[in-house]
Amino acid sequence: MWHGYYFGGGWWMMGLGMLFWGLVIALAVWAVARLSGGARHGGSETHGEAPLDLLKTRYAKGEIDQAEYERVKKHLQER
Repeated sequence: MWHGYYFGGGWWMMGLGMLFWGLVIALAVWAVARLSGGARHGGSETHGEAPLDLLKTRYAKGEIDQAEYERVKKHLQER
């Protein structure tokens, strides 16, 4: 019926098809992540906090000492 011919291009056509669908899926995942805003902030727990509130939180946790707290607080209030 096909007289020695067949539809398709062999292994390289299958590879191109897999590459195409891989790109389509990657594009869809990227679009969903971009639209949901998850990639924009990197999952930061401080999203939406004011800088002075964040500074107070870091001082309360002991991440910075009093001298650093006062220096940064002065800098923030100058702006």
